[in-house]
Amino acid sequence: MKRAFRKISRVGGLMGGTKWYLSDDCLLAAKTTMYVVEYRRFYLRDLESIVVWPSRLWFSRLIIPGVLFGALGASLWQWVDATAGEIFTGIAVAWVLLELALGPTAESRIRTTGASVILPLVKRTRRVEKVLAAIETAVRASRDITIQQPVPVPAAQPPVASVHTNSEATSATPPIADVSQTIGP
Repeated sequence: MKRAFRKISRVGGLMGGTKWYLSDDCLLAAKTTMYVVEYRRFYLRDLESIVVWPSRLWFSRLIIPGVLFGALGASLWQWVDATAGEIFTGIAVAWVLLELALGPTAESRIRTTGASVILPLVKRTRRVEKVLAAIETAVRASRDITIQQPVPVPAAQPPVASVHTNSEATSATPPIADVSQTIGP
């Protein structure tokens, strides 16, 4: 049995996350915050655009922990113990290298005919192409199904001159009598 929805993306966070599902006719976002799940359904025929861009806060994710662990490591190296300093400096270098390898975080906006919603579609920009390709194929398939073949229109017939005749004289049914004359005192 084929499943109606298939998961295409998951974006996690500290307080919850968003899971994205795709079906034949819609894109479904299940946004979880603590113990509450909010569902948003975007019909594929109504999608106008999905825009994904790198987050400006990505550098803060890269620099702030790197600087904090690096400063802690350098101070531990100098005043406490070289081994503890090496550990925290190693954590700082590993953090920066991992963030560089994973790439920038992403933000996204989904625009439909009725609304524009900012929801995270992917966590990192390196996964955008794969997710958008899946959505694009589903959109194309749904729009190909909904487009009806044009109904053949009969060829236009040449105009025929109409002859106006007295309809009462040529009609096979007798004319309707005036009701006010038949009702009497």
